[in-house]
Amino acid sequence: MTALAASLRAQGRSIITLSQGEPDFETPANIKQAAIAAIEAGHTKYTAVAGIDALRQAIVTKFQRENGLNFTAEQITVGCGAKQLLFNALVASLDEGDEVVFATPCWVSYPEMIKLAGGIPIAMATHIDDGFILQPDMLRKALTPCTKWLMLNSPSNPTGAVYTRKDLEALAEVLRDYPDVWVLSDDIYEHLVYGDAEFATLAAVAPDLAPRTLTVNGVSKAYAMTGWRVGYAAGPLELIKAMNTVQGQSTSHTSSISQFAAVEALLGDQGFLVDFRRAFQARRDLVVGLLNAIPGLECRTPDGAFYVFVACQELLDSKTPNGQHLETDMDLAMYLLEEAGVAIVPGSGFLADGFIRISYAASEDELTKACAAISEAVQKLSITHA
Repeated sequence: MTALAASLRAQGRSIITLSQGEPDFETPANIKQAAIAAIEAGHTKYTAVAGIDALRQAIVTKFQRENGLNFTAEQITVGCGAKQLLFNALVASLDEGDEVVFATPCWVSYPEMIKLAGGIPIAMATHIDDGFILQPDMLRKALTPCTKWLMLNSPSNPTGAVYTRKDLEALAEVLRDYPDVWVLSDDIYEHLVYGDAEFATLAAVAPDLAPRTLTVNGVSKAYAMTGWRVGYAAGPLELIKAMNTVQGQSTSHTSSISQFAAVEALLGDQGFLVDFRRAFQARRDLVVGLLNAIPGLECRTPDGAFYVFVACQELLDSKTPNGQHLETDMDLAMYLLEEAGVAIVPGSGFLADGFIRISYAASEDELTKACAAISEAVQKLSITHA
C-alpha cells in the first residue's frame, strides 16, 4: 500500500500515507553525530559477525538497566534489524515439520519466515473482546509434541496490544508443562507504551524460562532509526552461536557505522523517548476518537506501538458510488486509497480478515485530514447486507 501510495503521488495525486511501519520523527541529533564521528574515526571496516564489542556491551547494559536481565556479551548478537534475527533464530533451530505457534493478528512476516525455515506456522486467532491478547487455554490447545517455538510480540504490530505481567505469567504457567517449547519474544516496540500500560518481557517475568527464551529488540522504532538496520537478540549461548553461524554465511555483520550509532542510542540521553511517547499518545487518542465516530468502523484504544486496528466488517458487502462491490478488507483499502486518498493496510495481510490497520506515525494535521477523508468516503457507500 505504501508503494501504491508513492506511485499515485508521483502521478500528482494528493495521498496521505498511513500504512507506514516507521516513526515520522527524525533520528535524534546525538545519534547522527555518533555516526559521523565513527566515519571520521575510520570505523568503516568489517566487524565481527555478532557485532562490535562496544555495542554488545551497551546491549548488556540496556537489558540490566531496563529489564532486570543479566547477559554476557557472548549471549548477545546484532543483526540487520530485528527481522533478520527472528529469521536467523528460526533457520538455526527448525527441522522440517517443527511447528511454531503465534497469535493473530500478527506481523506479516511471521508465517512466511517460519515456512522459509522449514517449519509449520500454527496461527492462534485472538479476539478484539480479549484485547487481542493470547489466552492461556488457547495456547495449551495449540501446543503439540512438534511445537518448537512460541512467538510473542508485545507491544503488537498490528493491534497495539500490550501483554501485562499477569498475561505473561499465565502463559508461563502453560509453558512450564511443555519443557521442549522455546519462546521468541519480539520486543521491538518496547518503549512505545501509553497511559497506565507497562512493558513486560517473558524472560524477566518468568526467569525459570529464560534458558529457553530468545529476547529480540532493536533501535528502529523507539529511536526512529528504521533505515539504520540494527536489531539485537539475547538468549542461551548455544542458540546465539548457531544464529551467528547462519548470519556469518548470509549477510555477515550489520553496517559498522550503524552499530556505532546504536551504541549512542542505547547509552546516550534517553529523554527524547518521553517526547516521542507523548506525541504518539496524543495522536492515538485523536485517531481513535475520529475513527469511532465513523459509522461502520470500530476500534479499541491500543496500549502500545503506533497503530490502530480497526474493525470494518460492517462495511463489507457494500457498494461504492460506481457500483463496485466491496467484499474484502483489501477491497475497502483500495477504495479508500482511490476515493479518499488515504493509504492504509488491510487486516487480511495480518491474518485477520475484516480489519484495517491505520498507522498514526504522522502529524496531527495529516491524521485529521485523513480521518475526515475516510469518513466522507465511507458515507458514500451503500450498505447492501441485512
